[in-house]
Amino acid sequence: MPTPTPARLFLDRAPSPIGELLLVSDADARLRAVDFHDYEPRMLRLLGLHYGAVALEAAAAPDATRSALAAYFDGDLAALATIPWTTGGTAFQQAVWRALGDVAHGTTMTYAALAARIGKPAAVRAVGAANGANPLSIVVPCHRLVGANGALTGYGGGVERKAWLLAHEGARARV
Repeated sequence: MPTPTPARLFLDRAPSPIGELLLVSDADARLRAVDFHDYEPRMLRLLGLHYGAVALEAAAAPDATRSALAAYFDGDLAALATIPWTTGGTAFQQAVWRALGDVAHGTTMTYAALAARIGKPAAVRAVGAANGANPLSIVVPCHRLVGANGALTGYGGGVERKAWLLAHEGARARV
């Protein structure tokens, strides 16, 4: 069930070393979605699932968001934690996304380990589905989840970007 749509949502574009980012924020300066320019249809689909029909207005993202993302790409890996965000989603999805924020940069975790961390050890596939529905890629670090054998698995922005993000953070992962 969609969450009430914010009165206004704003779309900005920002450069990154792995492709232009789409940043969706609200009037309260909270980030609502992040995706890569070549995955815009995915981002719009996720926004629709969370809020229903949305109209995005072109406007600059909050300075704090843009600065934190730039700092992250410049090597300040902790900068992502400073970005205020909110999004729709089920209670289960919200639990998964909050738990993703606790996976430290420079590390990876399996889907099973995250399921256990949120107290739902049998919900490995549901954790994977929630991870795939994360509208805040990079900021809510879904790229830090790997397969049971440590290998990289799907990523909404492409496995190549996932590998780049993990290498940027100093994490070891199998391709």
